[in-house]
Amino acid sequence: MNINTFYNGDEFEAYEYFGAHLTDKGTVFRTYAPNASGVSLIGDFSEWEDIPMNRVEDGRFFEILCPDAKEGMRYKYRIYDSEGKFIDHCDPYGFGMEVRPGTCSVIRNLKYKFTDKKWLDNRTDCRDKPMNIYEIHLGSWKRKSDEDENGWYDYSEISDMLVDYLCEYGYNFVEIMPLSEHPCDESWGYQSTGFFAPTSRYGTPVQLMELVDKCHKKNIGVIMDFVPVHFAVDHYSLSEYDGTKLYDFPDDDAGYNEWGSKNFMHSKGEVRSFLQSAANYWLSVYHFDGIRMDAVRNMIYWNGKEYLGENKYAIQFLKDMNSGLKARHPSAILAAEDSSSYPKVAAPVFDGGLGFDYKWDLGWMHDTLEYFQSAPIYRTRDYHKLTFSMLYFFNEKYILPLSHDEVVHGKATIVQKMNGFYEDKFPQARAMYMYMIAHSGKKLNFMGNEFGQLREWDEKRQQDWDMLKYPLHDSFREYIKQLNKIYLKYTALHYDYDPTNFMWEDCNSADRCVYAIRRKSADGDILAVLNFSDWYQKDYSVTVGSEYKAVLLLDSDNQLYSGSTPDGETEFKQYDDHIDMNIPPYSGRMFLLIHK
Repeated sequence: MNINTFYNGDEFEAYEYFGAHLTDKGTVFRTYAPNASGVSLIGDFSEWEDIPMNRVEDGRFFEILCPDAKEGMRYKYRIYDSEGKFIDHCDPYGFGMEVRPGTCSVIRNLKYKFTDKKWLDNRTDCRDKPMNIYEIHLGSWKRKSDEDENGWYDYSEISDMLVDYLCEYGYNFVEIMPLSEHPCDESWGYQSTGFFAPTSRYGTPVQLMELVDKCHKKNIGVIMDFVPVHFAVDHYSLSEYDGTKLYDFPDDDAGYNEWGSKNFMHSKGEVRSFLQSAANYWLSVYHFDGIRMDAVRNMIYWNGKEYLGENKYAIQFLKDMNSGLKARHPSAILAAEDSSSYPKVAAPVFDGGLGFDYKWDLGWMHDTLEYFQSAPIYRTRDYHKLTFSMLYFFNEKYILPLSHDEVVHGKATIVQKMNGFYEDKFPQARAMYMYMIAHSGKKLNFMGNEFGQLREWDEKRQQDWDMLKYPLHDSFREYIKQLNKIYLKYTALHYDYDPTNFMWEDCNSADRCVYAIRRKSADGDILAVLNFSDWYQKDYSVTVGSEYKAVLLLDSDNQLYSGSTPDGETEFKQYDDHIDMNIPPYSGRMFLLIHK
């Protein structure tokens, strides 16, 4: 590693130098502690007695070859400050850690023979292809036991179950909530202590590589949730690593954020090299297909507060990191979870943007869920909450998210949010998901939403799979399967960022609460007609054009999905240039329009 590149914040492969590297002669350990008076290595191999490390390079780096250090052994760095006091730290670049409440780094082998060359060679950023993302928290999707707090499946055990499930349900991407090591289950991985260590809750690095490889074999992309904003305050981790605030801010006002964790100081070159090397590590070593970066607003503005002004250092870091990652992985996906209105988040750096491929459309999410939470009597008033998103849609490249954040902390689950009693919630949710699929933008749905989970997500419990014994939930999951497969199949639903692809065939029926969305393609158009009112809409007419024939693809009111319309008996009449129909309450119909 060129140390000047590291200091300048231009390094993307720092993990190849730092950390614990297995060799034929033992394990080589390296760490960066510029202000330490000395550093010792301690571990299982030394019976936790000091092994003084040697200063190398310009004297700010420490290195030691330990012949007795083997794969699977635990270790820490004992870092002495200027007064001779010490704190034992885990390795910032460590490739493994022990299961909480243990805090040691673990020597890990990173050798795995991937079989996904064909996938990587043909991978794209999906700009004009389908992207249907299933967001998952590995520790609470399925568990061996809810009674045992460590009752998780490991990466290998869960991989076959997960891959088969994704294929069955019509998801072609999975986004895994942060896997970098974290001490507290309740943080869900967003307060990390090991930015290069996949959490040992679910096994070893090689097992995680196997999971990614298996997904690729079934043509499923894997996105890693990544946190470049802040880190956990735990004393054994990055906080005051070398006896000084090496990664953190010198003052607490800028140093702490709303989550109580410490902000990275992005103006420092060594911090920038650390973070962008971590992002590159997951893409390069583990073959992840993308990075979803959390809390980007808190990098654009100081602590996420616009009135405090822009954080120029963090903004420049995002541009440099994204540019470097795209240069190394052109087909990888970089997505921003950003609640700000900052312009050109999902635009190339050379065009004045931040360099992300996609941005989460949190405005669409809030407006949509608020609309369906309201009583039907108010939906005439709120009619244009559902049309507003297309007024700004082409400013960015958006993903439409119904994520984990919407099913926790008293917010209720997605189906629960639908207005009315139990039986009324499911038809509304079916119609809402048809609207989501018909709307421009890539899709993201959190685990449990696909079968109408009614209990808020709890990281310590698996999903309520027993709910599938109940007809409304079982039929709802069958509906979501069919809707997802339509999305994957028809190209009209994929050209999200071409303004000529989307049109409102009807966004002026506020009195009826009916909408008609049309998506265009040379392979055939898709038309969705949606009734979000609680009464039958009789004699509704929508234009399709005299050159098209309408073929029904899906009726959300079909009895197969616990609706009221017998299978095969959905009625509509096509005339010269339009379709007439009666639309049941809380329902949607999707048509394929093909040239006659």
